[in-house]
Formats: sequence, C-alpha cells, structure tokens
Amino acid sequence: MRPVHQGSKKPNRTRGQTDKVENEPSCNGHYRANGNLAAFRAALQKHMAFDLFCSNKRYQIYSIGVTWMMLGFVVPLVYLVPYATSHGMEHDRAALLLAILGLINIFMRPLAGIISELHCLSGKHIYLFSGAVLVNGLSNCICGIGASFTVLLAFVVVYALSMSFVGSLLFHVLMEIVEMPRFPSALGLLTIMESVTLLIGPPLCGLLVDTTQEYKYVFYACCCAVVSSALFMGVAFNLLERDEGKTRDPPKHAAPLSLDCQYTGITPGSRAGQRSISEYITTV
Repeated sequence: MRPVHQGSKKPNRTRGQTDKVENEPSCNGHYRANGNLAAFRAALQKHMAFDLFCSNKRYQIYSIGVTWMMLGFVVPLVYLVPYATSHGMEHDRAALLLAILGLINIFMRPLAGIISELHCLSGKHIYLFSGAVLVNGLSNCICGIGASFTVLLAFVVVYALSMSFVGSLLFHVLMEIVEMPRFPSALGLLTIMESVTLLIGPPLCGLLVDTTQEYKYVFYACCCAVVSSALFMGVAFNLLERDEGKTRDPPKHAAPLSLDCQYTGITPGSRAGQRSISEYITTV
C-alpha cells in the first residue's frame, strides 16, 4: 500500500482526446490487465522474497527449519494445563505453571540477548539457535515421566530457558543470513511460512488426543518435530559452511622455482659460491 500523493492534478484533456480514449479498442484493456498482472508478480517477488528463497541457500534452510519447528514449538503451551488437570491437578496450580513460564521468559530473554553477543559466539549464532531449539524439543520428554507438579515445574523451567534463547535469536540469525535491505521482505515470507504450521499444529495434536485419549503423546510428537528441525538446521548449515570453505579456499600449490632461485648445494661463503654469485651478477 502506498500513500496517495496530495495535490496532484490530472492533466486537462480536450474533447477530441477524451473521445479518443473512450473509443480505444477493447484489446488495450487486455494489455493493461497483463501489465497489471506482471507488475503484481514483480511486486510479489520483490516484497515477499521468493527470489531470495530460491537463490540464498542459508535463507532457504533457515526458513524451512523454522517453519517445521513451529509445528510443535508452541503446542505444549496449549496442552500443558489440560494435561495437568486430566491427572488430578487443581486448575489454579496448573495455571501457575504457565505464569512461572512467562516470568522466566521475561527475565531470561534480555540475558539471552547479552549472552548471544559474547565475542566467543560471534559467527556461531545459528548453532546456538539450533542448540536452544534442540533443548526445547527434548524438554517435552519430561512430561512423559509424569504429571505431578514437580515434574511439570522442571519441564516449565527447561522449556522457558530454551524458549528465551529461541525468541532472542530468531530474528538475529535472520539478520546475519540476509542483507539488511532485503530483511523486511525476508521476514515477511518467513512469518507467513511459519504461521501456516503454527496454525495447523494444535488441531493436529488435538486429533492425536482424540485418537489416543492420552495427552502425553502430544508432547512426544512435539519433541520429534522440534528436535528434527534443530538437527536439520545445525547439520545443513555445517555442511554448507564446509562446501563454502572448500570453494573459498582452494588448495594452494607451490609454484616451481626458476633455475636462478633453485638451491644448488653451494654455500655463499665458499669460493664456488662467490664465483657463482659474481657470474650471476655479471650476467644480469
């Protein structure tokens, strides 16, 4: 959407010009429609970063990984309270778990941002992000141990800590992958992609609950989805960096020395060495 230019005036046209425009062949409307469609496609390609998704392998890997991660990333927050109450926990204590998760997230996100800016982690944010996603996915297995308040509290603490790093690094990693002029469009496409899996994740898990009559399988499914996305991003980026390193730094072979520079076994201090040097200077 663009702002309308205020104060712009349409050029005055004579009666003949008006009649000419009104009497144009209908095929001109077809040309204008094709032109508008081409302009729409160009704008869509520019502002939605489809070209960047096809050309930038890092952005492609990251977008697919984050999209797959969202399939099970927030689902535990939806089913945590029903899981606890279905095993006899009071509703207030179950809701307290979400409150604790929110408080940990509030205080840990700034700290996670500070930790990610350490010099030793420079250039390794994608691996820190993948590690946080991996821990977040594995934390869902804690819920399979039991549904007591102590067990679910341990799950909430681990989940909130890892979620803080994921939330702090989600856009930071994207800034390192794409150029800043393309960041808004890259963020737009990534948001649309992850919103699709974010939308279908809870209903799919609800179907799993209806089928198995057990909430614990939801957390196992979320574990599989999130852990697989973390492994995919970490391994894919590592392989990509190896390939780029081989391309960037080809093996260097020493150029053969000329005859004047090759070692002859004669030391400079000897008479033969002094004679060889004097002969070389005279030749030059």
